[in-house]
Amino acid sequence: MNGLKLFSLIFVLTSLHHTTEADNEGDALLALKLSLNASEIQLSSWAQQNVEKCTWEAVNCDNNSNVVRVELSSMRFTGVLSPRIGELKHLEALFIGNNSITGGIPAEFGNLASLRTLNLENNRLSGSIPSSLGRLQNLQTLRLAFNNLTGKIPERLFNIPSYNFTGNKLNCGQGYQYLCASVLLNQGRSHNFKTRLILGSIGGAVSFLLTGIVCLLCMTRRKSRKHEVFVDVPGEDYRLIALDKLKRFTWQELQQATENFAEKNVVGQGGYGKVYKGVLQGNMNIAVKRLKDGLSSFNESSYLHELEMISIAVHQNLLRLIGFCTTASERLLVYPFMPNLSVDYHLRELKPEDPVLDWSTRKRVALGTARALSYLHESCNPKIIHRDVKAANVLLDENFEAVVGDFGLAKLVDMKKTSVTTQIRGTQGHIAPEYIATGRASEKTDVFGYGIMLLELVTGQSAICFEGRDDLLLLDHVRRMERENHLNSIVDRNLRQNYNHEEVEMMIRVALLCTQTSPKVRPSMSKVLQMLEGEMLAEKWEEWQELVVARAGKCKDHESQ
Repeated sequence: MNGLKLFSLIFVLTSLHHTTEADNEGDALLALKLSLNASEIQLSSWAQQNVEKCTWEAVNCDNNSNVVRVELSSMRFTGVLSPRIGELKHLEALFIGNNSITGGIPAEFGNLASLRTLNLENNRLSGSIPSSLGRLQNLQTLRLAFNNLTGKIPERLFNIPSYNFTGNKLNCGQGYQYLCASVLLNQGRSHNFKTRLILGSIGGAVSFLLTGIVCLLCMTRRKSRKHEVFVDVPGEDYRLIALDKLKRFTWQELQQATENFAEKNVVGQGGYGKVYKGVLQGNMNIAVKRLKDGLSSFNESSYLHELEMISIAVHQNLLRLIGFCTTASERLLVYPFMPNLSVDYHLRELKPEDPVLDWSTRKRVALGTARALSYLHESCNPKIIHRDVKAANVLLDENFEAVVGDFGLAKLVDMKKTSVTTQIRGTQGHIAPEYIATGRASEKTDVFGYGIMLLELVTGQSAICFEGRDDLLLLDHVRRMERENHLNSIVDRNLRQNYNHEEVEMMIRVALLCTQTSPKVRPSMSKVLQMLEGEMLAEKWEEWQELVVARAGKCKDHESQ
């Protein structure tokens, strides 16, 4: 009898221990939600009255109801990290990257003894990396790239198989003992570079043929351009495509959200189709992009693959794809609606009652767009080439932060049965010369477009048909004003002299370096980001000036002969 009582007592105490631990985990998650400044619609299932934490959004548990995985990436959180995360003793993976989280990394993270993956990249974290992270013996992957972290990295963290500290001010990289990214990452990039080099060499042999084909396609495209017509289709849900990471909307849902795709709800129109503002049940605002071409002429498996590539590219300065809809003849993409529309709107279509885009906001737009493109080029595998970088494709969220849209769409729209992109995508005045000549886009094509966008930010003018009298292209006008030392005359008059002259000159110089005729001498987007932050610009500018002088000398010698 006494043995039975003792067993019952042990069972009760054990149950109480598990219940208390479970309550602690739930409380720790609620503390995290509070510290991240989650809105009412964010993490709505995380509630005190909902005791089943394993049913909460973005939370995974093991068979014993212990929290082992939390995924909160790309949810636009703006708060800080709660030290109570350290109470999640069984946590194996934590993803809170691609937000706007500030503050430091709590030392309590060092208590996560089971942690194998920690991703905090692309936030605004500051301070030093706590030494307590060096105690995490099971840690295999650590992503802290593109924050504002400073100081020394605990040496133990350099022994982790996969780490990335790039984009901070830490003791790694050039001039230090350790690289900012693990050898595993660098080897992958090196292999990709060699592959591209080989393919580029082969492609060079047929470049002349491609040039002729591209020119013919461009002429044909101009002649055959017709008025855009959209037709309603039966309300079926085309089941060929299903992606776990994206919500699949029915045709009826989007038809209802956009009031049957009413013209009054059109908020944008470009080379890929119209964009409609919509409102889902629950009052969530969305933007629905209705792609021009039907699905029937496309390779469905390739389309699925490209859609997945877009969905996994997540960064605080990239427009996040949240869902899609496919029917027998329609393809629609669903994004969150950006309340402040595009940079282009604020530069050239502003209503009298709207505030002018001030200089500090324009600087943030330049930096945010550079971070987004650097991420697409250097962190995505395979890399993503935007092909149409311009002010109209940079949106502004509720805090007027840059959000780059339309990335990855060129392949979706151009992907016929052969999965080969044959059309030149882009906007006149923004397209790099080598792209027009060969039809081949590269990351340096995007760098050129980004340079033109910087000039749009400074001048408030469009790339062509601007208010200059002697030059057809904005780029030519700025180059001439730079030679004549009249840069202040081209600054947007709407700024009313409320800008930093040195910063304007710096931005124009970066723009001119980005728009050099030869793609080989244009900087990468990561280098552009460094120059905008005040590093290496003077050196690169001097090199460019010497190159210009040398070319001018060769032209004079040629003329004298």
